[in-house]
Amino acid sequence: MTKQLRRPKARVVGTWSALLAGVAAAAAMTTVMAGSAVAATTLGASAAERGGRYFGAAVAANKLSESAYTTILNREFNSVTPENEMKLDATEPNQNQFNYANADRIVQHARSQGMQVRGHTLAWHSQQPGWMQNMSGTALRNAMLNHVTQVATHFRGQVVAWDVVNEAFADGSSGARRDSNLQRTGNDWIEAAFRAARAADPGAKLCYNDYNTDDWTHAKTQAVYRMVQDFKQRGVPIDCVGLQSHLNNQSPYPSNYRTTLSSFAALGVDVQITELDIEGANATWYRNVVNDCLAVSRCTGITVWGIRDSDSWRASQTPLLFNSSGQKKPAYDAVLQALNNGVTPTTGPTTGNPTTPPPVTTPPPVTTPPPGGGGCTATVSLNSWTGGFVATVRVTAGSSGTSGWRVTMTLPSGATITNAWNTTRSANSGTVNFTNVSYNGNIAAGQSTEFGFQGTGVGTGMTPTCTAT
Repeated sequence: MTKQLRRPKARVVGTWSALLAGVAAAAAMTTVMAGSAVAATTLGASAAERGGRYFGAAVAANKLSESAYTTILNREFNSVTPENEMKLDATEPNQNQFNYANADRIVQHARSQGMQVRGHTLAWHSQQPGWMQNMSGTALRNAMLNHVTQVATHFRGQVVAWDVVNEAFADGSSGARRDSNLQRTGNDWIEAAFRAARAADPGAKLCYNDYNTDDWTHAKTQAVYRMVQDFKQRGVPIDCVGLQSHLNNQSPYPSNYRTTLSSFAALGVDVQITELDIEGANATWYRNVVNDCLAVSRCTGITVWGIRDSDSWRASQTPLLFNSSGQKKPAYDAVLQALNNGVTPTTGPTTGNPTTPPPVTTPPPVTTPPPGGGGCTATVSLNSWTGGFVATVRVTAGSSGTSGWRVTMTLPSGATITNAWNTTRSANSGTVNFTNVSYNGNIAAGQSTEFGFQGTGVGTGMTPTCTAT
């Protein structure tokens, strides 16, 4: 939304004085262009004119007392993301003792200026308080869900979107989940976090957020795509995907960036560029990112990760739109020009078809577990794409519960396991025994735990059998 200017009341000197004041105020916010087209002169105002988009900045609470900082913030942006103040270590420094003071300060400032607020972040493997770092298994899962519920409830109605889960996928070519204490609570932890966030704040949009997901061909990008596709098909509440887009010479602006945006949007979610900064403030790359967002109707906004170069976590790379003195850089002019020029939005890829075929998710195969009793049963669901798959196995205890379990499955010919979580496996192909790890062997009667594995080849036709140990 465009913020409304509030000025002190003044006595009316005369009709002409009032008219001149109105003209001056309008001139302060807009520039008359050729052909009588009127273009906004600030980033937030221009973005709002492009289909109600936002252009935001990451904000630190301790800088809100700097007038130079807040002058730029209040003038240029119509959205705010707290840089660190909503993360786990800041909001729950001791278990069940919550501290919202700095986050509240940012939210109150933003709302007083008519800005929207993005929440960042509810569940993350990093910046956990010490008490959480030392937890595992069911205790950690419950603590994570309590944190999501309490924080999202506190800010209900004040935050338009949440980065519910942050950076849960590994870098590199595996396309696997990142190994973390949260991941080791069970492969469904991301889904559980999203469901808890929806229950706590039904009005906020729920986003998955990650870095190095800009290039459509990268395994990490494809893995996030498959997760979102799976969530949408199964009714898991997810509304948006955040691309951090920390671009530099090692991770440059990719020519298929627009394809990435449009491919996620085609799944029925919004796309948001959440932490944009570009090494050296490359004006061409900044312009390209803005144009790509404007070209995709469901790309709803852009956030730069800081205001001035001196505020950036990458200050030595001078990656932002304002220098350390608060002066506009050529990249700022490129962004504003791109916003004012606008483009015709599309809903599909605009740089050609995706460079790899979109993954295909097959329905979970129907497996009939053996009758209940004192042992255990196992079922498997499959998420498949050309050349690979992820299997999620649910182990359910019988009437006596378990103190340990073993699941046996025979993989199809040519299938090979590349990664597994929440289990120890005996082999990577053929007949494989999966056994519990230290934190998920004890299952109460009728309760369940999950483990999973990723493989190459085809994973259909696997029938698990479970033995309590």
